[in-house]
Amino acid sequence: MNYEQTLVVKTAWYYYVENMTQQKISERLGISRMRVIKLLEKARQDGVIQFKIHPDKVHRMELERQLSETWGLKDTFVVPTPPDTEDVNKTIAQAASMYLSDRISPNSFINMGYGDTLSRVLNHLATLSEFPVSVVSLTGGVNYYLPNAQSHIFNAKLHLLPAPLLVSSPEMVKAMMQEPSVTEIMRMVKLASLTLVGIGGMSDNATILKNGIVSKNDFFYLSMRGAVGDVLSHFFDKEGNLVHTGIEDRLISTPLDTLRQLDNVVGVAAGPTKVEAIRAALRGKYLDTLITDEETARALIDSNHSDEFYSGN
Repeated sequence: MNYEQTLVVKTAWYYYVENMTQQKISERLGISRMRVIKLLEKARQDGVIQFKIHPDKVHRMELERQLSETWGLKDTFVVPTPPDTEDVNKTIAQAASMYLSDRISPNSFINMGYGDTLSRVLNHLATLSEFPVSVVSLTGGVNYYLPNAQSHIFNAKLHLLPAPLLVSSPEMVKAMMQEPSVTEIMRMVKLASLTLVGIGGMSDNATILKNGIVSKNDFFYLSMRGAVGDVLSHFFDKEGNLVHTGIEDRLISTPLDTLRQLDNVVGVAAGPTKVEAIRAALRGKYLDTLITDEETARALIDSNHSDEFYSGN
């Protein structure tokens, strides 16, 4: 091995294995930084450095591609399904906070819905962020957006709708929506760079049921009317169409039509009890991006292919 080859190998080793900067390598080897850059390029061209993606990551990338193409999404982020399915909300919440942290800046605003998973996302993001995260609530219900007991650092600026999520009458909704403090937040919603929403299913552990926002009787009635899930407490059928009931008329929540018009709407949801709801939200064109786990992604891909087969498409 001649001097040039030795220099190529040393440069590549220091850069890729020892994680040294190009400047440190130039100082170590007594050569210019431009020379280091050229040696690294030569290492790639000569095959000294060969990049190999781990098979598991290739598999997930392919799953993300299929999911995006199947449902016409701008982006997807698929994470491994945890061994304990009870941990799936925690897993995708961490994934969502990672996804967001790479896409926000100190001057950006994030719209956020309510729910168990999104509460986890907000607390992860507000704890880890190097700068205050500006969050605009998409629904009423101030307590759903507050930091949890585990958050010792909550680096977020919250712009919350000063209203309950569900009120007593349509007349009360109309009156509250005309309040200056409410209209101000609603204007901010349309200016955010990203919108994050959860997707609720119709199982007994649905957040909207556990939090007592709707009663068991109301929940059962919604199921009878064809509801398969909800986004921002707006219930929809399997095609993503709004299921109109008296509950809808009493909501303080960003309308689904408004949500559909926003750019960069990110849905965060996973688990077998939510597959039908996620599929309906995708059919309704409410999402641009989906963050989910592998098993849910496969179910969404397979179910849509089955629908196309039986419809003759």
